[in-house]
Order: sequence, then structure tokens, then C-alpha cells
Amino acid sequence: MLDSVRTRLTLWYVGVLALVLIVFSAGVYLLLARNLHRRMDESLRTSSESIAISLVRERAEGETEAEAAHSTVNELHLLNQAMAIFDAKGRLIEEKPTPGNDHARLPSLDLISADNLRLYTAPAAPGEEKEGQRVAARRVKISDADAPYLIVVSQPLETITEELKLLGQVFLIAVPLALLLAGLSGFFLARKSLAPVVAMSERARQISAENLERRLPVANPRDELGQLAATFNELLARLDSSFNLQRQFMTDASHELRTPLSVMRTTAQVTLEKPRRDENEYRDALAMINDQTRRLARIVEDMFTLARADAGRRPLALDSFYLDELIGETTRAASVLATRKNVTVEAAESAEVLCHGDEDLLRQMLLNLLDNAIRHTPAGGAVRVRLAQFNSACEVIVEDTGEGIPVEAQPHIFERFYRVDKARSRSNTSANGNGANNQGANNQGGGAGLGLSIARWVAEAHGGTIRLVRSNSTGTVFAVDLPLKRP
Repeated sequence: MLDSVRTRLTLWYVGVLALVLIVFSAGVYLLLARNLHRRMDESLRTSSESIAISLVRERAEGETEAEAAHSTVNELHLLNQAMAIFDAKGRLIEEKPTPGNDHARLPSLDLISADNLRLYTAPAAPGEEKEGQRVAARRVKISDADAPYLIVVSQPLETITEELKLLGQVFLIAVPLALLLAGLSGFFLARKSLAPVVAMSERARQISAENLERRLPVANPRDELGQLAATFNELLARLDSSFNLQRQFMTDASHELRTPLSVMRTTAQVTLEKPRRDENEYRDALAMINDQTRRLARIVEDMFTLARADAGRRPLALDSFYLDELIGETTRAASVLATRKNVTVEAAESAEVLCHGDEDLLRQMLLNLLDNAIRHTPAGGAVRVRLAQFNSACEVIVEDTGEGIPVEAQPHIFERFYRVDKARSRSNTSANGNGANNQGANNQGGGAGLGLSIARWVAEAHGGTIRLVRSNSTGTVFAVDLPLKRP
């Protein structure tokens, strides 16, 4: 039962309210008791002063002690208070009990001060079922020649006890009733408030990898639960996009892997159809299989690189090196492929640029960009690499003189397995034009459309960016911005 959030919220709400009501009730009870006792003491003090004034007046008019005491007691009407007048030796002269027949009892004479009023609580007499009394006693001196009189006024504590008892009964009824009503209303409100959570839970239980396009219901987008549902919907959208990319990746990967395997199998079958062939035919078949094997190995290697990058399992081997030397090295390596196509590859002279990063990955990124440029630059064209330094960053520019990338294809060139002209991308390296073939450096045949994806990942892993600066009929320009020190 306590596993329910509604129940726990209700219990917390009722518990806090119970604590507040108990503290409030106790505070009201104590405050009222204090005020009632204070008012009783004030009333007893006022009554004793009235009796003293009346007694002094009666004696001044010449009445005897007994007459003055009798007149004083009978003239005053005190509600629920008993009064008594004693002589200096404690003998009762006159008294008037309460309607409940409670008598004012004289305390010990030693306890009564000569000047001040004495207030104390007298317990009930043994055998009485009544409660005690609050007593006010004082001495009143008529003249210097007369002995002082003792005036005692008392009031039963039952009057206060009854009021406090009534208040306690009211609290005993009102507090549980308030807690019951609060618990029921709290449970109802908690249930109503958490109803969107229940609806989201039911919908989430129905969502799987097959229907990630479904979304959680958003009752009120402005409250916390609505914002929570919106956040989950954004998460589902990202998951849906990731799953779609994964499915597309698997589809494209299967297609790319199937092509070289199909070529290899077909070549082997055709070669084996005849029992005997000359040496040149066997060499051609093996050369074809070798080319496709290298293509297949490259695709698998690129896929493995991207898979490790996506999983965060490809840590950077950071080291300091000169980026201008790395560009010169990769340019010389790419010139071997460019020579076969009669394409010129050159690196512009630049100052020394000390870089901090993964040299192997940056080499792979540059080779991918150069291979992409060479592959789609026609014979007689040129590929040029420039390096510039700006404060704490540097920019590597790779430009060619190919025919450029179609405008509609430019937003997709960094997507995995994307090729502008898939038929041309599978042709040999003698094909003309500079389509945005997103592949790695291959010596033969088109790439799998992973090269620019890997290049982008390498740049971003180093805290940099790669972008297509320009692509038209005069050629294509890619720019890589890299921080000299990785953040």
C-alpha cells in the first residue's frame, strides 16, 4: 500500500497537517488556560480591594466590627467567589460562600504579608470530590489603634477546568474530523494530480522499438508534469531518430558489403566454370578479387572506426606534433593515387604549426579529404592544401578543381553511406567530376560513403569543425578548423 505515491503523499500531507493542528491546539489550550488564570487572579485582587474599601468605609461611619463586616459582605455580590473577614487572630467575623457552598479558607497567618496581596492555590479538603480553590488573602488596617483584619476571597478552579475541558472536547472532535476531511481531499487531489503520470506510464508501457514514433500525452505543457512529458517526448524523438539511423546504417552497410562479396563470388564462379584457363585469366580474376577484398576491408575498417566512435571506445592518443609536417606527409602519400589520374596534389608553404592531438586520426582525416578530392577531380586538375594559423586555432583548407557538388546534395554530404551519384561512386578512379563521395581513401573503386563522416568525427573529437566552404563548377573547398590545444 505504501508503494503508491498517492498514498505516501496523502500520509505526508495528513501527518504534517496533524502536527500543525496538534501544535496549534496545544498552543491555544495553554494560552487560554494562562489567560483564564490571569483573569481569575485579577478578579480576586479586585474583589479583595473592594472588600477592603467597603470595610474601611463602614468602620469610618462608626459601625462596630461585626456590623461593618456584615454590611460589607452583604453589600457585595461576587459571582462564583466566596469571601470571608477574619480578625487579627484568625477568628471568623463574617463570610459569604459561593452558590455551590464553597467557603473561603484562611491560610496560615504566617503566609499573609502585611502589605501585599497573597495569591495561592488551595487544594481540596480530604474527602471532597471538588477541585481546589484559587485564594487571595490580605491584611487591612483600619487605624493605627485597631488590629488589622484579614480578608480572604476564593474562587473554585472548576470554572476554569470546565472551560478548558470544553475546549479540549472541541479539539478532540474537530482535529480528527479535519484530518479525515484533509486525508480524503488530499488523496483525491493527489490522485487527480498524478493522473497524467498514470497516463504517461500506460503510454510508455506500450512504446517499444517498433513504435518509437508514439509520444506521451501532455495534459498541461506549462506545469512540471507537462514539462516532464515533453522532456520524455524529446528523448523518444532522439531515440526514434537514433533507431532510424541505426536501421539505415545496417541497411546501407549490408548493401555496401554485399556488392564486393557479390563481385568476388561472381568472379570466382565464372573463373571456375571452365576446367582450364590460361594464366592471364586467373591473374585477372585474382586481381579483381583482390581489389574487392581491399574495398571490403576498407568498408569494415571504416564501420569499425565509426562504431567505436559512437560507443565512446576510441580514446584519443594525444601528443604534440607539427601539423605542417603531417600535411606534407599526407600530401606526398596522396600524390601516388593522383599521378594515376594525372591530377596534381600540392601543399602550400606555411609556417610551423605545433598541434596537440591524435596524429593518426588527423592523418586519416586528411587522407579521406584528399582521396575524396582526387577521386572527383578530372585529369589535368589540381588539388591544393593550405594551412593557416589564427591565434590559438588553425585552419586546414582542401580545395580541388572538380565540377562541384549539386546544391540539393550539399546538406547531406557528411551523412554515412551518402553518395551523390551511387553508380559513379562504384566506378573506377578514372571517373570524372567532383561529386561529394563520402568515403575513405581507396586506391581502386568507389568508397562506401563513410570518409567524410569519419573526417567530421575526427574534427569534432579534437574540439574542431569541418565544413563545406564552397562547391560550384570551379571546384569544391572544404575547411577544417582545429584548436592548437584540445579543450
